[in-house]
Amino acid sequence: MERQQLPNSTLILIFGILSIIGCCCYGVLGIIFGIIALVMAKRATEIYNAEPELYTGYQNVKTGKILAIIGLVLSAISLISSIVMIIMYGGVEGIYELQEEMMREMQQNQ
Repeated sequence: MERQQLPNSTLILIFGILSIIGCCCYGVLGIIFGIIALVMAKRATEIYNAEPELYTGYQNVKTGKILAIIGLVLSAISLISSIVMIIMYGGVEGIYELQEEMMREMQQNQ
């Protein structure tokens, strides 16, 4: 019997990569892609473990799962830091005011 590609193995890898890239978008996209990749990796692992001799592409699943975990951690850190910044400085306007104040102090010290 001919071996076939494990379903969604390439898509899991792509979602794992996107979860790392998505951490730059305040963490929200990274969390979404990471969770989707982990759920799909779990299903693909169950399929592969049932009959490993029928499928190829399990390496993509493992790599995608690792990337998804890394992306989730980075995205969670990014999301938490964004929330802390909003709480501490009152949103975007507060951050801009803080930057302007720092620039004025720097100009006065020169």
